[in-house]
Parts: sequence; C-alpha cells; structure tokens
Amino acid sequence: MRDLVYTGFMSLDGVVDSPGGTEEGHRSGGWVFKDLEFVPEAWSLKGEELADTTALMFGRRSYEAFASVWPGSEDHANYKDLPKYVVSTTLSDDALVDGWGPTTILRSTEDVAALKEGEGGAIFIHGSAELARRLSDAGLIDQYNLLVFPVLLGAGKSLFGRSDRDKQMLTLREWESYSNGIQKLVYDVKR
Repeated sequence: MRDLVYTGFMSLDGVVDSPGGTEEGHRSGGWVFKDLEFVPEAWSLKGEELADTTALMFGRRSYEAFASVWPGSEDHANYKDLPKYVVSTTLSDDALVDGWGPTTILRSTEDVAALKEGEGGAIFIHGSAELARRLSDAGLIDQYNLLVFPVLLGAGKSLFGRSDRDKQMLTLREWESYSNGIQKLVYDVKR
C-alpha cells in the first residue's frame, strides 16, 4: 500500500491558493515570498521531502502550471524522472509534457484508490487544492506536510472541504517554528 501525502503552503486561515504569484489567480498571490524574512531552515521540509518522494500527483490545473516550469528548474531536477499522475476528466494524452518522466492520467477518485493499493513508495500531491479536498473527503490522504505562513488571506481555495463528514483525527508527527513566523506541521491521518 502506498502513502498519499499532501504537501503545501497554507495561510493561517487555511488558504492554499496562489502561493507563488498573482498569475495563479488570487489577488494576493505570491504571499509565500512577500513581506517575510527569508529563513533557510523554514524551507527544510521541501528538501526532506525529496528523499521520500517516489511519484508526484497533480490536479489538471496544477499539472499545467508546474509542467511549464519544473522540467527545466534546477530546484526541481530530482523530480524530473519520477512518475507523475494527473487526476483529470478533461486532460488528453497529447497535452502531456514530453521529457518530464512517465505521466499517467487518472480519471477518478477510484483510480487514485487503486493506485494506492499497488506497490511502491509515497506519492506526493503538490498544489492541487481541489484534488486534495476530494481525496481527503474520500479518506485517501495519509499525511499532510504543511508550511503555515503568518498571513490571513480571507478568500481563496482551502485545502479542506466544508462538507458534513465524519470526524477525522490527525497525529502530529513533527513540528517546528521559525523566527519569521512560519510553522512546519507534519500530520499523519489516524485510521
């Protein structure tokens, strides 16, 4: 059984929308890099994840955004040849980026559940708030790796849905607080 790990940047009020820039859609886009002192150790989680990542998963929009940048990025070179999974009902095979490792399109939550049942290591979801909400609601996410930023954005995409569902408990595996106000929170989902 493979673990499914959501990793992302989150505002204190739960928004994961547009951390990298306004081109992602949020009027306050780029909030990860604005008005905050750079503290290298606050980013250590991203480096630690490289050792655990055996595959990447995206929703269609996040795939399209990352696929236009990551294949040529030195910061993401270790991800280049990893298998990638895109969960989409609309993406076609001819829209996949060449030279960025093997990519498989999954068409449903059931396809993701079947993938998790297979052999292999952890699959990391980057960005993809809508996908993460669906997979969380379906009980498929096993771990959350979050960097929580000291900013309130008010509106935007949230990682967690607001649907009426059974309580889901988490266990805090690891946490750290940094001088610039960023909090690292790593949670395992209790089953």
